[in-house]
Amino acid sequence: MDVNVKRPVPIEFKWVVAAYGKVRQGGRAMGIDGESWEAFDANVQDNLYVIWNRLSCGSYHPQAVREVEIPKKDGTLRKLGIPTLRDRIAQQVVKAYMEKRIDSLFHKDSYGYRPLKSAHQAVKTILSNCYKQDWVIDMDISKFFDEIDHGLMLRAVEHVMEEKWVCYYVKRWLEMPVKDKDGVMHAKGGKGTPQGGVITPRTQFITFFFTPIFYFSNGY
Repeated sequence: MDVNVKRPVPIEFKWVVAAYGKVRQGGRAMGIDGESWEAFDANVQDNLYVIWNRLSCGSYHPQAVREVEIPKKDGTLRKLGIPTLRDRIAQQVVKAYMEKRIDSLFHKDSYGYRPLKSAHQAVKTILSNCYKQDWVIDMDISKFFDEIDHGLMLRAVEHVMEEKWVCYYVKRWLEMPVKDKDGVMHAKGGKGTPQGGVITPRTQFITFFFTPIFYFSNGY
């Protein structure tokens, strides 16, 4: 197993190993392939090599997302998308790569889905701001997960990431079909991204903050 050979995509094997360690600490829900962590770990070195080999060759293509529904407080259902374990590892590789290059672009008081940032820190900042300001802005984007336009998201990613391989992997994840509880496959149709993916919050955060910058800087 030669992991030092030069590949078209500059992803290193150690990144995949680190991504596995991060994702392995998370949920145990299985994707559409039914692979469990126990099954994956039975041949972990070879499985990680396969993921790295495909990612670094540019031939990695994700599988469909398994859709599950969980009840919300208001009685409605929230749809979550469960990627396969292998896709979660691959997403973590790209997410970690992106974070190192773009995290410094965000405001210092931006806390959502950022490394080394916590809800406790956010609350502390809010308490501090309460002594300085007498107003609050409460804003939510309705159905953001369901309605986000793929074209806008990709343009926002391209605006902050020069690497073409990052953009085409993000595009592949955006276009993954969804398999519902009845086993029916649904195409995305150019919009929406399922809650539950490792990379979903990062790409949405980029879209929310950098789409306006993209449009202003290009004269729209």
